[in-house]
Amino acid sequence: MSKQIKASSVLFSIIPLIPPSVLLINVIDDPIQIAVIKGWKSMSFFSSSSSLFERVGDEGGESDIIEDTERIIPPVEAQLFAYVCIAILGYIATNNLIPKIKTYTLKKGISGKDIGKKGTSVEDKDIAEALGIVPGAIFLICQIFCLVGYATSHPSKLLDVNSALLSICFMLFLGFTDDVLDWPWRYKLFLPSVGSLPLLCCYKGSTSILIPIQLRFLLMQEGELTMLSRLLSHVVTVDENANGAIVNLGLLYLVYMGMLAVFCTNAINIYAGINGLEVGQSYIIGCAVLVHNLIEIGNNSDNTENHLFSVMIMLSFVGVTLALLGHNWYPASVFVGDTYCYFAGMTFAVVGILGHFSKTVLLFFIPQIINFIYSTPQLFKLVPCPRHRLPKFNAETGLMGPSTFSCRKDQYRWLKKQPDDTEVANMTVINLCLQILGPMSEKTLCVVLLAFQVLCCGIGL
Repeated sequence: MSKQIKASSVLFSIIPLIPPSVLLINVIDDPIQIAVIKGWKSMSFFSSSSSLFERVGDEGGESDIIEDTERIIPPVEAQLFAYVCIAILGYIATNNLIPKIKTYTLKKGISGKDIGKKGTSVEDKDIAEALGIVPGAIFLICQIFCLVGYATSHPSKLLDVNSALLSICFMLFLGFTDDVLDWPWRYKLFLPSVGSLPLLCCYKGSTSILIPIQLRFLLMQEGELTMLSRLLSHVVTVDENANGAIVNLGLLYLVYMGMLAVFCTNAINIYAGINGLEVGQSYIIGCAVLVHNLIEIGNNSDNTENHLFSVMIMLSFVGVTLALLGHNWYPASVFVGDTYCYFAGMTFAVVGILGHFSKTVLLFFIPQIINFIYSTPQLFKLVPCPRHRLPKFNAETGLMGPSTFSCRKDQYRWLKKQPDDTEVANMTVINLCLQILGPMSEKTLCVVLLAFQVLCCGIGL
């Protein structure tokens, strides 16, 4: 029976990986070709540097240097093949290290109880916490190896890579200290803003947005600015030549991207609570980002260099996340903690901001956006918010139902099914799912929520 459960779990985990794998095969075409392997070898920092310096000493002039520089840049297929190999090594390293690091965290008392197993034989079992540090550390190591070839192939993007690693490393550190010290929420909202500063400082993309056709009449009519446009002109710039189609947000766009980093890191953190959900949603979003990037690369987009940068980061991220998912899937042997949630959120913010598709990334966060909006009354204390809003486990049936908070009969009637109820369901998408579909096992609940994530990412694409 356990083998059947494991086989089904492996099958579920492979499904989101199929689309990016098919696109990778189409782009790489034939990775065994000698040309691709040679191109991969040319990513070596030392061979590239020495050949370039030799050409500088020749009498060929500037044109020779440019020709040699073009020659040593490996083809996109070779770079993708190298990143896939590094991602596979990242998966293997993470999968092997988690059981070893788990023993150290248990010895140091960095552990917790699975609240969703109350009333069962394992309710008092200590489960290692903050194991998100393992995939985070392996991810950084993978990116350092990728950096060796990427920096010589794309020197103009070196600042972007270093700022990305700095921001991710900062959030990984913040998440681990949060798991150990339990930071107050005011710090959790402020510090991601600080972590995003390196990204914003090296952002060189457009700060304009395209207005949907249906809304352009609000900004311009018959070639003249509307009253709304004149009011907005004090803080933004409406492009009159584009007939209201383009609005330059200027500094407000940088503020938006800083808020994106805060949202991504905390959105995954609050949409959690059952085995496999945090890692599963991140894995699916990572695969969706890969699909978007590979489609653009396959279509020879003008933004290919930025999409290749995103693929380099996402392949390693998906590799280490898939390894972690195997240990965090129901029944979880480790907890990922805020360490992983912050690491994953900042990684998505990095590829969105520096890959110049930050608005597209938000389309993959539809369930997280719904959960945030639905949770707003509790998050801002308009409604009582318990410390844990996890679903309630019924030990007799083995099923989970929506958790609740107590109130008087005359309170929060807008949230109640019956006006005289004294219990109101906590406002999360997880509890809402249980209210709509009825009680279900923890594993089934996670599969349903992840299927919803896949559907939303498909709609986003």
